Amino acid sequence: MDLLLDGLSWICLIGGIVISVIGALGMLRLPDLFSRMHAAGMIDTLGIGLILIGLMFQGGGFLVTIKLVFILLFIFFTSPAATHALAKAALHGRVKPEVDKPGSGHMPLLDEEDSGPNPFAGTPDNREKEPSKT
Repeated sequence: MDLLLDGLSWICLIGGIVISVIGALGMLRLPDLFSRMHAAGMIDTLGIGLILIGLMFQGGGFLVTIKLVFILLFIFFTSPAATHALAKAALHGRVKPEVDKPGSGHMPLLDEEDSGPNPFAGTPDNREKEPSKT
């Protein structure tokens, strides 16, 4: 039984390490913010998830396994939410994905007509003074 648990543990640990390394290379090599966020999300959820599952097999104790389960649940709930918030903030900040290069055959994701008004247009720094109605 110990040999089976050790084998499953090492498979999960090595799989998590491989996925983490591939995600790290993706963060270095991918062209824009949104693609890099996808690579970071892979590292967070799948890479760390497999590493934690491998550690659960190695931990052996009930208390250690419960703590690792709580860490895994915390990562699974917070990582996608943080990635979504970051992507939404980037879109509101008018960061465009690099998929609409000329000759690439892709359609642009954001057009000026589709993106709506600038969300930062009403900030005090760049707001035009309206004449008072008296």
